[in-house]
Amino acid sequence: MDRIIEENLKRMCLEIDEESFRKKNILVTGGAGFIGSWLCDVLFQLGANISCVDDLTTGKQRNIEDLLGKKGFKFIQEDVRNFKSKEKYHFILHSASRETPEEYQKYPIEILLVNSLGTHRILEMARKMDSRILYTSTSEVYGDAKVVPTPETYWGNVNTIGVRSCHDEGKRYSEALVMAYNKEYGLDTRINRIFDTYGPRLRVDGRYSRVVSRFILQALSGKDITVYGDGSQTRSFCYISDTVKGILSAIMKEGARGEVINIGDPQERSILELAEKIKGLIRSSSRIVFQDISEDDPRRRCPDITKAKKILEWEPKIEFGEGLKKTIDWLRYNIVIK
Repeated sequence: MDRIIEENLKRMCLEIDEESFRKKNILVTGGAGFIGSWLCDVLFQLGANISCVDDLTTGKQRNIEDLLGKKGFKFIQEDVRNFKSKEKYHFILHSASRETPEEYQKYPIEILLVNSLGTHRILEMARKMDSRILYTSTSEVYGDAKVVPTPETYWGNVNTIGVRSCHDEGKRYSEALVMAYNKEYGLDTRINRIFDTYGPRLRVDGRYSRVVSRFILQALSGKDITVYGDGSQTRSFCYISDTVKGILSAIMKEGARGEVINIGDPQERSILELAEKIKGLIRSSSRIVFQDISEDDPRRRCPDITKAKKILEWEPKIEFGEGLKKTIDWLRYNIVIK
């Protein structure tokens, strides 16, 4: 395991109640993905028995290679829509889904089915086993929000037939299904709406690779930093260790049962500000250039985390510049720059 990730894991384990997860059987769907692999790493360090399910369409086996073959960790390469298990899970962290705009256009039907049939299968499993289940939803359910910072009570402003609808509506349907299982069966469910997260293991492939990794790679290679639109659109960027601690707090806290809770950094930043910040940290000679904005791209995105502070006693701790430096260092030494 590389130094940057190892240091983050050590710090996180010191800040999380180990006894909540020790010897617990935990299923992580999408466990070889960006956030999923971090969840697997932390839970393993805390003494849990992990079953990681991922079909590797977007997840990467290298994200979990340090866990493969170790006692207490099991990897199952399987589409979540087909996954079956007789094992009893105490906790289920359901995060399997494609997550980038490029994929929304290439695989809309698959994305809708994973977030409908896949979520139904996992919920049925949880119901039969009486497992506690947390669904990792997304800020995308708010669409182009008209209320910013956005609280969980906001119903959203989503184009139901637009190019992003497979993801937005798939996640909204999954949330409705999760809440239906809570109400009809009394299942212990929790929902996190995850805002933009960055850090080591962030995807770097594709035109619409995560904006943080794309800007960093462009700046490191001296290529133009490509900003879509005029760069005034905003996002809130939360470092991976903070996001993971928020998710684990949500599955652990008794007061989070049946709740929907935003997990994200409440500091709103423009995409142009992000580009300039990364260029400055790297001391890159890259130019910042502007291209046509993608369809239905939300103008503003920023969470209201009042609920997370109250119920989870959680808020982000990693300062933006510090998180970017860690991410830059990791990409510099782990990705071949062309």
